Amino acid sequence: MLQKKICMVGAFATGKTSLVAQFVRSIFSEKYQTTVGVKIDKKTINIQDREINLILWDLHGEDEFQKVRMSYLRGSSGYLLVVDGTRKNTLNKALDLQTRVEEAIGKVPFILVLNKSDIMDEWEINDQEIKQLGQNHWTVIKTSAKTGLGVEEVFQTLANKILEG
Repeated sequence: MLQKKICMVGAFATGKTSLVAQFVRSIFSEKYQTTVGVKIDKKTINIQDREINLILWDLHGEDEFQKVRMSYLRGSSGYLLVVDGTRKNTLNKALDLQTRVEEAIGKVPFILVLNKSDIMDEWEINDQEIKQLGQNHWTVIKTSAKTGLGVEEVFQTLANKILEG
């Protein structure tokens, strides 16, 4: 069985932990829990007639006091760059993180995840900005960790990219 390490990267409170919980256990909690350091989960999925064990590294969110440790990313086959659609500054943070991750581990498959699509009326990121991100040849997927919308798709798409890479 193949094992692939996937990291969850983004600003604080973008929904990284909630996305993992929704994907692995199909649960969502309204209670905010700060990730300290890294939290590791596993889930086995089937892609292209192969069983893949995904090792999910949920890294603490980056803020003005705490930077993501690039050493956590070593050995990653791919990563999810998570943005909170209701906070535009998390997109700016994600763009900065993407550059730093690439400098640290090279070009590996990633997906830009625009989370919190269940509350689109509160979004600070508009369709034009999303379209521009797609022009970078980035895969951009809207999700809701709360409703589960797009969550399975994000992990399946990333696993496919890793296998094709």
